[in-house]
Amino acid sequence: MKRINHTSGTRLTTLVAALSAGLFCAGAAQAQAGAFSDGVVKIGVLTDLSGVYSDVGGKGSIIAAEMAVKDFGGSLDGTPVEVVSADHQSKADEGALVARTWFDREQVDTIVGMNNSSVALAVVNIAKADNKIVINTGAGTTALTNESCAPTSIHYNYDTYALSHGTAKYVVKNGGDSWYFVTADYSFGKQLEKDATAVIKENGGKVLGSARHPINTGDFSSYLMSAQASGAKIVGLANAGKDTINAIKTAHQFGVTENQDLAGLLVFIQDIHSLGLDVAKGLYITTGFYWDRNEETRAWSKRFYEQAGKMPSMNHAATYSATLHYLKAVQAARTDATDAVNQQMRKTPVDDFYSRGGVIRPDGRMIHDMYLVQVKSPAESKYPWDYYKVIATIPQDDAFMPLSESSCALLKQ
Repeated sequence: MKRINHTSGTRLTTLVAALSAGLFCAGAAQAQAGAFSDGVVKIGVLTDLSGVYSDVGGKGSIIAAEMAVKDFGGSLDGTPVEVVSADHQSKADEGALVARTWFDREQVDTIVGMNNSSVALAVVNIAKADNKIVINTGAGTTALTNESCAPTSIHYNYDTYALSHGTAKYVVKNGGDSWYFVTADYSFGKQLEKDATAVIKENGGKVLGSARHPINTGDFSSYLMSAQASGAKIVGLANAGKDTINAIKTAHQFGVTENQDLAGLLVFIQDIHSLGLDVAKGLYITTGFYWDRNEETRAWSKRFYEQAGKMPSMNHAATYSATLHYLKAVQAARTDATDAVNQQMRKTPVDDFYSRGGVIRPDGRMIHDMYLVQVKSPAESKYPWDYYKVIATIPQDDAFMPLSESSCALLKQ
């Protein structure tokens, strides 16, 4: 009988173990390489680069997303992270075309931004069909977390419920109990007017009428004359961007503000900068972010200012936060596969300068604190972009529509 050489057996065992380990490492490396589809994690910033919302989104949103990628480290285990961008031109069909091209041909993993509710609703439909993550950091309609909610859609920033329950509620309780609306004639403006009207009536006020204008309107005189003739105490501006700026300027030129007060339901700090404090002073605004609120917000905003030449809007800050939250989820899931990343994003709190303890609910709404602010007078402002006084913090559970009122079909599953 042949004697077994224990030394040779040991060597053989060692060799087998080494080969097995090598095969395991190679397999693990292949699995890891395959975890990031097409060898790159690609984030698309879909925004308004040329129209009415370009100042509050636009290039600033691209800069914010790029800052997040850089702060994250620029790669995931050696897999590069890339930011691409496009202009949706405030057209739903153009936004849908970009989204379809990005998802089907250019392997974009997620889209952030939008800055237009009609565009956002169109993109959500594309993302739902393609099972891709889309994060709305600039669209306002609550339809995104109600009748148009989708499993992979996240509404990250403000919405019409939060804006109206912040500003309208405060104004009515302080004597502004009769309103006339000047409203942008598309999904966002109509929803904002609807939500604000509900708040006004709930708090004992009344709405005397409304006038609706096309997006990107140059002449607001007829709409504001109608508001003036109504005799309402408050002229509610259910629009945004350059439309809000033009409406406020026209109201001052025609003397509307001599007998009526304006309530801007969606106003950005860039709007105040454009108007000047002499015109905008005293205006109450609900916002999800203010650059000068604390040391963290100031530190990030000054970095943003160095690249953008202006302080960030809440859309810019939200785009940074959403991009970073997405990348952290990809890192934790060790894949860019939609289902795994989506699940990771939803179970992880949003903790950064933009939001502390933010939560993504089952309807896709990311709830976080909102802030009621008042625009300072020129005498109160002490340095550039020192525009707001924070009147109140609106806790996240109070700021957004409760799930009990939501019509999102996902809640029934």
